[in-house]
Order: sequence, then C-alpha cells, then structure tokens
Amino acid sequence: MSLFRSNIEAMEAYKPGEQPPAGAKVIKLNTNENPYPPSPRVVEAIQAELGSGKTAGERLRRYSDPMATELRQAASEATGLPIEQILHGNGSDELLAMLLRAFVSEGDAIAYPYPTYVLYETLAHAQGAEIRTVDFNRDFELPADLYGCGAKLVFVAAPNSPSGTVYALNDLRHLADSLIDGILVIDEAYVEFAEHHALGLVSEKPNVVVTRTFSKSHSLAGMRLGLLYASREIVAGLVKVKDSYNLDRLAIAAGAAALRDPEWTAANTRKVKATRARLVKALHELGLEVVPSQSNFVFTRLPGSKAAERAAGAYRFLKERGILIRYFPARLLDDGLRITVGTDGEIDAFLECFREYLQRG
Repeated sequence: MSLFRSNIEAMEAYKPGEQPPAGAKVIKLNTNENPYPPSPRVVEAIQAELGSGKTAGERLRRYSDPMATELRQAASEATGLPIEQILHGNGSDELLAMLLRAFVSEGDAIAYPYPTYVLYETLAHAQGAEIRTVDFNRDFELPADLYGCGAKLVFVAAPNSPSGTVYALNDLRHLADSLIDGILVIDEAYVEFAEHHALGLVSEKPNVVVTRTFSKSHSLAGMRLGLLYASREIVAGLVKVKDSYNLDRLAIAAGAAALRDPEWTAANTRKVKATRARLVKALHELGLEVVPSQSNFVFTRLPGSKAAERAAGAYRFLKERGILIRYFPARLLDDGLRITVGTDGEIDAFLECFREYLQRG
C-alpha cells in the first residue's frame, strides 16, 4: 500500500527534454536554450561575489538575501514596476508552483489551452486540482471557451510552447475581465523573441500575473532564475508560500547583472530571430507547414497520411546523427517537430540532415 497521497501516486512526473551527458558531441536543438553566452557582466558579477571577503568564496557560508532585493531592484529599474510588485523564483517553474500552492485548493479548477507547456498539468496533479483544457484550433488561436470558464487559475503561455504563437493584448485583457473569481497567469518565458508583451496588464488588471524566465533570452538556463509581476497584494500573499532562501547568492548577482545589460540580450535576440527566419524559409522550401513563431523555436508539421510516423522517424534519424530536436507523441502534436533555433551553423547542419531524411521518403 502506498504512503503517498492518492493524486501523487496516480500522476506521472514531469519529463524534461533530453539532456545529453557531459562532453557528448551533439547539436542540441530540443530544449530551447539560447545558443549564445550570457552577458560578460554576469561572469563579472559572479566572480565579484565569490571574491568578496578575506578568502575566495567566503560569502557562500552566509545565507542569501531571502527577498533577492538586488535582483528585484534591477527588475524594477528595467520594467518601471515597483519592487513590491515583483517576486523572484528558482526559475519561473517555481513561481508557477507557488501560484497553485497559494490559490488552488484540492478539487479547485485550473484551465489552459491545449497543447501547451506540460508542466501546468504536472503542477495541477500535485495539488489535486481539477484540470480543464480547451483545444487550440490548428492555427493556435486563443480558444473562446476559456473565457468565463470559472477556474481559479487560467494559464496562457505567450508565446505558447510548442507552437511559438502569441495573442492580441485585447484578447488577453478580455480574458482577464471574464474571470470574475479567477486569475489569468500569462507565462512569458519566450517574450523577448516576440513582437509585444503583456506586462502592462499587470498595472491595469488586478487579476493578471506575468511570469518570466532568464533561461531563454538571457542565456541563463543553468542558473535557474525567474521573475513574477503582479499586484502588491498577490506578491505579498505569494511570499507566504515561498521557500525561505529560494535563490542562492550567485544566481541573484547573475540575474541582476543580466538585467542591467539589456543591449547584450537584445543583440543575442536579434541573432536568434534572424536565424529563425532562415529556418522558417528553408522549411517552407521543403514543402512543410510551419506555425508562425515568435519564440526561439519553430513547430513544423510533416505532410501526408503517415505524418506522425514520419515525424517520429525524423526525430530518431536526427538523434542517431547527433542532432537532438523535440518530438511530442501526443494528440494534436504527433505530426510535428519542435526545433530550437541554434546558431546558423547548427541550423545548417540540422537542415542538411533533415533534407536527407525527407529525400529517403
């Protein structure tokens, strides 16, 4: 007999994208990491933190600032929002978990469009929440049935993963208005690669929360850093369920330094977007359907009655040749592939191998 709660016993663990062993010679286009390094200021900030004191690393014996004031202050300077409306997390994933912990009791409903970031489902199961999903159409337009759905939390990833699609601000505004007793969580993990963002809705709508991560545009996936923007009341409530010292000293210093070098982030983002355009053009020339993406990845569908079989085959073919992409053997996704935008050289290598696979039929 299991000692776990019944919902924990029944659920499946979240499965991150494949991580090759250290030293493996692969082209990694499967987990949407930035192909370029973070700002040099990040390294300088980490070195300065380690070098403070009489001996190297001395400050590491002390706890970090539980409220990550330096990081939140840098975020306030970057966004214009008061520091009281900003909260830090061990990646935006921890912030999403805090939201369920704070707002959702066992049996309460959360909602989101499908397909989207699968961690929402994992977190909901862990909380014992009811899950309400509404299917996207083929163009990944915001589903009408989300409006007024009565859920405690409604998650909308913008840009969405794995499609890379975004939504009009007016649509998100109206969705927030329709949630009389609910909160709209806009997950902007990939927003630096998009044409617009929804951060302004935080000041306009008291039931809007925006989360962001440093893993993508800031090239800091290895530091595990995220930020949440919301009303003072929501942030104050979330502090009650936050782990005491959820960010270490080096992460706080790194995040603040990254935010204070927006030019570096913008330059890396421009390079990714330029390569994204090259990738989309090449996939179209191969006769494939590509969902319009405003992220650092693209989702392409293979044609024909055996599209799912061919997509799975492409994933295996590329992996055997040292190129990792993402295949989702799931409803509404199994006919496609998600490809992270790497460097120009990495994308050229992918396209050469992918063309070979397609030519084999």
